[in-house]
Amino acid sequence: MQEKDFLEKLEEIMDLEEGQLSMDAKLDDYEEWDSLSALGLTMFAKKELDKVISTEDLQSFVLVKDVYNFCYGE
Repeated sequence: MQEKDFLEKLEEIMDLEEGQLSMDAKLDDYEEWDSLSALGLTMFAKKELDKVISTEDLQSFVLVKDVYNFCYGE
């Protein structure tokens, strides 16, 4: 998945307007990054990527690119 597509998907999960996230954005800077967003991301990763995101993984994500790198192994 291209970075642009990933950003759009994460914005959808977090219920943000398109174009609000960048790869260098800090997740904690967004009040929308909450337990529901984390659950949505976890479900997306499992369903679409067959990856399991643990609680420890979620806590290690600081930047959007951390999530991307975890999901796509880059």
